[in-house]
Amino acid sequence: MKAAVKLLLHAVATVAVLPWLLSYWLGAAVLGKNRALEGATQALAPLPGLTGVYLRRAFLCRVLAGCDRSAEIGFGTLFSQAGTVIGANVYVGPRCHLGLVRLERDVLIAAGVHVPSGGATHHFADPTVPIREQGGERTVVTIGAGAWVGSGAVVLADVGAGTVVGAGSVVTKPLPPNVIAAGVPAKVIRSRFP
Repeated sequence: MKAAVKLLLHAVATVAVLPWLLSYWLGAAVLGKNRALEGATQALAPLPGLTGVYLRRAFLCRVLAGCDRSAEIGFGTLFSQAGTVIGANVYVGPRCHLGLVRLERDVLIAAGVHVPSGGATHHFADPTVPIREQGGERTVVTIGAGAWVGSGAVVLADVGAGTVVGAGSVVTKPLPPNVIAAGVPAKVIRSRFP
């Protein structure tokens, strides 16, 4: 019964987000998918409560490279890359910013976490050229199954499955599975298991 109610709510939410979907598809044709995604998620981000969760999920399931219907996306969260993949039972807390990211199943992302598209989204080696004109590289940042990223962290590199990233940490290098890491830059403190 519970599954049937959830399915019905998902269907209702899908109908409710049709105007945003149409706007996104038109914007994607003119501006490109990523620009259209930014605008659409800004419009959907401030919708509060469970209603907002259902509407954001219904929209994201149709515009991202992948978004499981069990994912929960919090208030104020923005997306900038349509290539993002969100796995089953993922929780993304309020006021996060996600670039090109792959969140595997059961990942927990706390409030205010930023996961841009890798650590080289802007090149800055030439002092004679403005940074905005030097280009950059977007790379997929993968956060492994069952990982937990604490509030206010910035993740620029992959996080292994089952790893805990401390609040306020900055992940600049890949972290192995099943460790606890913290700091700026984040360093492995210890293994999660003996």
